[in-house]
Amino acid sequence: KKKMVNEQGSSVISGHKPTDVNPNDPLTLVIIQIVLIIVFTRVLNVALSRFRQPRVISEVIGGIILGPSVMGNIPGYMDVIFPSGSLTYLNLLANLGLILFLFIIGVELNPKVLISNAKTALTISAAGICLPFTLGIGVSYGLYQSLNSNNNVPFSSFMLFICVAMSITAFPVLARILSELKLLRTPVGVTALTSAVGDDIAAWVLLALVVSIINASNALSALYTFLLCAGWTLFVGFGIRPILMMLIVRTGSNDFGGPSVTMVAITLSLVLTSAFITNIIGIHYIFGAFIIGVIVPHESGFAISIAEKIEDVVSVLFLPIYFALSGLKTQLGLLNDLHIWGWLLLVICVDMFGKITGATLAARLNKLTWRESLTIGVFMSCKGALVITCTTTPLAMWLYPRKYRRMMERIRAGHVTTSIEGDSWKESRASDDTLTDLSKNKRLLVVLNKIEWLPDQ
Repeated sequence: KKKMVNEQGSSVISGHKPTDVNPNDPLTLVIIQIVLIIVFTRVLNVALSRFRQPRVISEVIGGIILGPSVMGNIPGYMDVIFPSGSLTYLNLLANLGLILFLFIIGVELNPKVLISNAKTALTISAAGICLPFTLGIGVSYGLYQSLNSNNNVPFSSFMLFICVAMSITAFPVLARILSELKLLRTPVGVTALTSAVGDDIAAWVLLALVVSIINASNALSALYTFLLCAGWTLFVGFGIRPILMMLIVRTGSNDFGGPSVTMVAITLSLVLTSAFITNIIGIHYIFGAFIIGVIVPHESGFAISIAEKIEDVVSVLFLPIYFALSGLKTQLGLLNDLHIWGWLLLVICVDMFGKITGATLAARLNKLTWRESLTIGVFMSCKGALVITCTTTPLAMWLYPRKYRRMMERIRAGHVTTSIEGDSWKESRASDDTLTDLSKNKRLLVVLNKIEWLPDQ
């Protein structure tokens, strides 16, 4: 009876405003915010897609426009539509969606391909961290002298924080771009994503080191974080995966009927549990979800079937909230000084130069072509900064077009010989006398009754 009274008291009939923040009934305002974000970012994407910008850009820009930087200048707008107390609920939904999205990204990748690319990815990751980190020392010194007038922060802590921030790759942003461009299963996409994983794990370990230095606590906590993360990854791969495979067989989820409801529940519970464990270890929860996605068995299409069940909801509902939130929290009005704008542009330019140069040279040393190497370097420069992300996608699409990808696939398969010089590349087939006589060719009918068996291109 009391519940019925509360529900009636929160209706518009009783004079309740739908935009009021009510801890007992927050869903009303959250629905308004979600619908506004989804519709606005979708409309914005129609315009920005003509400039070859991915959806993540329209979502971030949409958040900036809907937030305090633009529409927030309308009197009373933020207090009514996006009051500060309501952002907690949006943030919860956004992070839940991000966990599921990184699980889907992990499912898209082949563990064998990841292992075979591990050496290359580690080299690229190390180079992509070291060069920006080194360049960041000089930038941080100038920033410290210019902005920290009170000297209330030690330079060592300030420098480490700036250097770590310049060294990382925005893993969720990169995953979103690669997924939209359908590059997740290409050599460049796999290498870039694997390198970004190494980047971000190293960044969280370094961040733990920075925090321990600032708090004058045990500096070994960073080492413990790394060891616990490595231990959990090994336990998931060699302990949980065999049990998961056994359960798949016992529940009949490896049949053509797809995974059972029980196995879907078990898998998603593992995703959330792994996210929880990596979070309390000190590594971002998205890596826990990503690890489960990688180890989920792909036999009989089990992993793909689960991903297909949640992919559309995550992509359409949750991800726009996550990326729009970053825009909603942005206040461009704080950059009200040309001096600050100058430092901002300098940091962005130095950061992009360090990331692209380090990752490109490392990829080239691992015998990737210059185009592939430079594309990886561009992808590794992905950040939360809007200007960098806006530049990344068109540049990567120009460097690594579909025609070039197909040609490289044929080269690696031994079907084509090439001559590559600079940006021009010429394709030449083997001479006619080395080809099999067409009259001796046989026709084969191949039946693919699973969507995951189809080629990427």
